[in-house]
Amino acid sequence: MRVIAKRTLREFWEQPGCEDAKEPLEAWHHEVLKREWKTPNELKQQFHNASILKGSRAVFNIAGNKYRLVAAIDYGRQVMFVKFVDTHAQYDEIDAETV
Repeated sequence: MRVIAKRTLREFWEQPGCEDAKEPLEAWHHEVLKREWKTPNELKQQFHNASILKGSRAVFNIAGNKYRLVAAIDYGRQVMFVKFVDTHAQYDEIDAETV
């Protein structure tokens, strides 16, 4: 699975106070790059704590649920688009299906 864009992840962990997200986000990125999910169920088998949303989106818990990452997934093209990454509190303020 290709991830677009790692820059979004990097920009997040480079923010003051978010440096602790670097290692878990890099680990998440590394795992996703190795996968070829064809369905949301296959994704869920790998990331048990992920939430599958409408519109081919998924929410991932990062760093013990301190951070949340929302991604739109094109299973056919094997591309994952990072739509949002921030704290759990900031996640509660958005609509993960439209962000």
